[in-house]
Amino acid sequence: MSTRGSWFMRDRPVVIWLFAAFVVSLVHPFFASSRWLMVHLVVLGALTHAAMVWSVHFTDALLKTRAGFEERRLQSMRLGVFQLGAIAVFVGVPATIWPLTVAGATLISTAVIWHAVMLVRRLRAALPGRFRITVRYYIVAALLLPVGATFGVLLARGLGDPWHGRLLVAHTMTNLLGWIGLTVLGTLVTLWPTMLRTRMAPNAESASQRALPILAAGLLLVVLGPIVDHALLGTVGIVVYLIGTLWVYRPILTAARQRPPMAFPTMSAGAGLVWLPAGLVLMAWSLVARGSWAALADHYGLLTAIFVVGFALQVLLGALSYLLPVVIGGGPSVLRAGMTELERWSTLRVVVANLGLALCLLPVPSLVRVVLSVLTLAALAVSIPLMLRGIYASIKAKRALEGQPATAGVRHVETAPRTWSRPQLIAGVAVIAVGATLGVGLDPAAAGLTSAAGQGATSSVTPTGHTTTVNVTAKDMRFQPSEVSVPVGDKLVINLVNTDAKDVHDLVLANGVTSGRLSPGQKGTVDVGVVGSSIDGWCSVVGHRQMGMVFKVKAVGASATESASGANGSEMPGMAHSGASGPSPAIDFMKQWPAGFTAYDPVLPPLTSEKVHKLTLTVEDVKTEVAPGVTQTRWTYNGSSVGPVLHGRVGDTFEVTLVNKGAMGHSIDFHASDLAPDGPMRTIQPGQSLVYRFTAQRSGVWMYHCSTMPMSTHIAAGMAGAVVIEPPGLPQVGRSYVITQSELYLGAQGDPVNATKVAADQPDAIMFNGFVNQYVDRPLTAKVGERVRIWVLDVGPSRPLSFHVVGAQFDTVYKEGTYLLKDGRGPLDPPGSHTGGSQSLDLLPAQGGFVELTFPEAGHYSLVNHIMTYAERGARGIFAVTP
Repeated sequence: MSTRGSWFMRDRPVVIWLFAAFVVSLVHPFFASSRWLMVHLVVLGALTHAAMVWSVHFTDALLKTRAGFEERRLQSMRLGVFQLGAIAVFVGVPATIWPLTVAGATLISTAVIWHAVMLVRRLRAALPGRFRITVRYYIVAALLLPVGATFGVLLARGLGDPWHGRLLVAHTMTNLLGWIGLTVLGTLVTLWPTMLRTRMAPNAESASQRALPILAAGLLLVVLGPIVDHALLGTVGIVVYLIGTLWVYRPILTAARQRPPMAFPTMSAGAGLVWLPAGLVLMAWSLVARGSWAALADHYGLLTAIFVVGFALQVLLGALSYLLPVVIGGGPSVLRAGMTELERWSTLRVVVANLGLALCLLPVPSLVRVVLSVLTLAALAVSIPLMLRGIYASIKAKRALEGQPATAGVRHVETAPRTWSRPQLIAGVAVIAVGATLGVGLDPAAAGLTSAAGQGATSSVTPTGHTTTVNVTAKDMRFQPSEVSVPVGDKLVINLVNTDAKDVHDLVLANGVTSGRLSPGQKGTVDVGVVGSSIDGWCSVVGHRQMGMVFKVKAVGASATESASGANGSEMPGMAHSGASGPSPAIDFMKQWPAGFTAYDPVLPPLTSEKVHKLTLTVEDVKTEVAPGVTQTRWTYNGSSVGPVLHGRVGDTFEVTLVNKGAMGHSIDFHASDLAPDGPMRTIQPGQSLVYRFTAQRSGVWMYHCSTMPMSTHIAAGMAGAVVIEPPGLPQVGRSYVITQSELYLGAQGDPVNATKVAADQPDAIMFNGFVNQYVDRPLTAKVGERVRIWVLDVGPSRPLSFHVVGAQFDTVYKEGTYLLKDGRGPLDPPGSHTGGSQSLDLLPAQGGFVELTFPEAGHYSLVNHIMTYAERGARGIFAVTP
């Protein structure tokens, strides 16, 4: 059967899946499981479909399979079964519909096993010939995909650690190194020299034959390592697989030396081949350094980017850019028409994609990473419309030739242009440089560019000509040493190293000189200038100074007047620290919220039937109006002044992906979890993410919060929320609300939390659900006689709560996992007694519970913290009760 011409099931699905992945990448901050979906749209959707299509194409070409061996109709049916399975998985996993996920994985496995059977039949029917080994690569790869799919189904079930991390590694390595990796390596031995239009290396076939058992053995060890929880075994497997990969690369490199890659297909595929061994080396190092599969899985984002984007996606784009015009057929002029579209901006695209990806993997400031990732995505995504244009151009040119004399279609014998472009290379580097500069400009402090070297020089002091150099480390909220002595007149240079394992630090001196923000392991140099008097210093990361992270330059030989006045020791105008760069705005507690204000929704999210709750919490710094006319830059989970409410039952599993898009390190601690805090509660830096999995074992309303030090400051800045785990048998009520209490510590208008006030426990206001008095102007609603349940949590960080509804009484009170009163009956009351009541639920920070009540008549009932000074400073609201 001829494969020439256009064929929808061959040519279009890959482009469709890639376009879907691009769309998801644009909206990924707005829904959970988006990262999983992006990766699987590329790997399971586009790459798997391409592997099934083109492995058959190359098998037929290499084995000279007779025409009609398998009807195109049957191939389309097989691909259709796969597409249905992929769609089921893409819906089932994010929606946590496990039966749908199982059905999808079964359809995918069925299609791929069917695919493997047909490859075996072709191999058996073929006459002896060269490169039968390539077909064996395809068969081994196809048999591995159902194994990887099984691991994926188990992952979708929502297993906790350590099995989640171990199965994640086994799943990804089986599919990426097995199914995709073996297919790519088996194909490129023959396809690569064809794409380069050069001779195949004499040892190409023998290299493939010798490499396959090495690759298979390495893959077996890589997958077996996490299953049996043996890190060394997995590391050895990675090294063995790397050796097999390099063995296959020998003839590939030989062909590249004969004719270097000059067109987009070979440049893109060649770049992808570089990323594969780089990813293997990094994975082996990461496994040795981190020592556990769970820790490795939590840092999988970087490895995923290398294997999926750097290796697999670029090889796919390169191969398709060559193959699609070729298989459409029609002669050189038709080929050229398609390739002209596919080759547009080829060098620029490859340079931007690879240089941008490489820089994104380095510890660059978060805004630099955001800009570079957008450029990388754009460089890769432009291939999608170019592929469609190329297919269209080839079909159009082919149709134009139909009906012409045979010679008319072969007059133009030129082939696709050699498109390597030095100007595009320079332009690509320039684009990345401009992008990086833009990112630095948006956040110069993170790049260490706010330093004012030499500002410490004092004209009244005679320089000695001597330089004092000191080494200082930043760790555990301390500088070591915390004080250095320097002779007056000496120039001082401080070599600062952040040896902390998790926190970002800097050193700011009172004369305005700064090291810039240093991530863990980074170094910086502070050129203080000539020292004329003693100088104070501190870490300017919010809250760190209050935790004791201060520094002192003691000027030896300075006069008492100089030392007291601090000739170069006073703070520079505008130098903000601790979030207090100016006077705090005054709050008018009687001022109404404007008409356009939308209150935080206090309604408890409905309880669904799902047993595994997957969500993404994105850390963002958001300037928020926290009281009428008063703004503060809040550190948020998902952009709101208080974190979103999670709702589940005892026994439910929560899989929370924490993504840090803030300006400093953050973390998360779920009180509803019962596990060691070392891994999931660790601080992650801007641009990083982690997955926190736990199963709710006990009922209650539980606090979650950022646990990065100083914890009080991070909680006060808005990084806290509630997890409601219903007690078994909890009856339905007419309405359920959630109220959290927190404190507000203001700096200047629009500034972040004032850490000095937090440390001194001097709040400016007390808030319900993150805003001052919001429910006074946007009341909660209820009806007369309707049963209302109010879940209450004090997130603090410091002040208590006495929750009271004016004019109403509670007949049910639940506090910290037990009923104090239930339907008017206390735990010690005799049976039949239902006359008890409660007026207040008392909670300390991090305590929670719920109350139930019915309103006797229509009216307006205030809900307050009955520590009345707190109610008068913002902790109040209204129930508007109607008949």
